[in-house]
Amino acid sequence: MSEINMLMTVTKRSVGRRLLACYEEIGLSSTLCTLAQGTATSETLNYFGLEVTEKMVTLTVVSDDTWKQVKRELEDRFQIDVPGTGIAFLMPLSSVGGKKVLQFLIDGQKVEKVEESVMKNTNYELIIVVANHGHSEEVMDAARAEGAGGGTVIHAKGTGLERAEKFLGVSIADEKELILIVTKTEMKNAIMQSIMDHAGLESKARAVVFSLPVTDTAGLRLQEIQ
Repeated sequence: MSEINMLMTVTKRSVGRRLLACYEEIGLSSTLCTLAQGTATSETLNYFGLEVTEKMVTLTVVSDDTWKQVKRELEDRFQIDVPGTGIAFLMPLSSVGGKKVLQFLIDGQKVEKVEESVMKNTNYELIIVVANHGHSEEVMDAARAEGAGGGTVIHAKGTGLERAEKFLGVSIADEKELILIVTKTEMKNAIMQSIMDHAGLESKARAVVFSLPVTDTAGLRLQEIQ
């Protein structure tokens, strides 16, 4: 069975356009991008005469088969396997909020069968919500209604989202908000359903929601006590 995964790449901002063009050629036209900054210490930068490195972070969904092609291109075109060039890694998706969203995310990729992943000993899940800019509070209100704690909001820009109208029946703005919510596994389905019901494709938020398994956590003692 070919599984679906979240692919995250962190590269120099200067190669961002080339990377997106490469993804487009492969068929990964729906990508979320956000800007970041390297974390090397000032002493290290001064020693080597370097400036703070500007980074670009991309998120896109790939099947196992597509990843093989992406990995080859990243190594051949961008030498991502050379230390200091960048990094790319996969995280398996454990669930997706609705068949239309699934079709949108895997459009054009060969996936023989998609089932909700069953991973033992995963007490927590990371819920990822992609919503139109300015609607993160609606998403969090829906999540809190089912017991979710806090969330983290990241501003990002989407590419290739004109395809959303074909699959989802809505036009999605380029400016996006990425809302990250860590929750107990047994609460995940109710939280995702609440977000779909109150901030989903029929609302102005146009939220797309899916989840990733979390194998370990730190800093969630308060939620444990509650």
